[in-house]
Amino acid sequence: MKWIYELIVGIYALSIIGYFIDFIQHNRRANRMAFWLLTTVWLLQTFFLFSMALLDNRFPILTIYDGLYFYTWILITFSLIINRLFRVDFFVFFTNVLGFFLMMMYIFSKSQNQYAGNPIDLVSEMLITHITMAMVSYGFFALSFIFSFMYLLQYRLLKKKKWTIRLKRLGNLEQLERYSFFSILLGVPTLLIAIILGIIWGYSSSEPFAWFDTKTLGSFIVLLVYVMILFLKVARGLHGRNLVNLKVYAFLFLLVNYFLFSTLSNFHF
Repeated sequence: MKWIYELIVGIYALSIIGYFIDFIQHNRRANRMAFWLLTTVWLLQTFFLFSMALLDNRFPILTIYDGLYFYTWILITFSLIINRLFRVDFFVFFTNVLGFFLMMMYIFSKSQNQYAGNPIDLVSEMLITHITMAMVSYGFFALSFIFSFMYLLQYRLLKKKKWTIRLKRLGNLEQLERYSFFSILLGVPTLLIAIILGIIWGYSSSEPFAWFDTKTLGSFIVLLVYVMILFLKVARGLHGRNLVNLKVYAFLFLLVNYFLFSTLSNFHF
């Protein structure tokens, strides 16, 4: 059963990323992809819901943890219906973030009882997933930094009117800015999912967890900084060198968070 839960989490996470892209860019292709991924999650959840009802000869809502599973199923059902009938991107995205959080709460609580004592239990594997998702998001932000650096280099060459072969090989400014923006668009929901996994793991494991730990606060600040960059781009229409400079500064803070704050943290490496 463990790999099935991991599959559900993976598909659910991809669905949230798709809905986030659609929320920011009004991307119908991303919306359709996210919808069918979420439908897959719903089908798997429905199968397990009725399987538990048949095996236990009762509807699985009598305990607080079973209630979390059923509540998540209800949220996903409402989300699919609303996504199909209406165009309410804000509601659909945040409903699925809440649903993902509750789903992870259920999985972690279930794993403590069902998989306790195993050398590599579900909680440990979810910790690995948390770290992996965080590193992947850092990878996306690194790509954004590289594209931003290339943008600034190209801008400098154009400013000085140095018409060399490097100018063509760097790519045009509009393309570099678009790639940089898209990298952040993928990085933000990935980091959000990683933080959700980290918080739930912190409360479910025997390890001490502190909201005011330097690395925890640093991760929240990194997320807020990149969300602010998306806000300035989408809502305020900021673009060009000023926005690119912000992306560079944001990545420099990310490096501070990763290398410095990790050494000051009580439970991060």
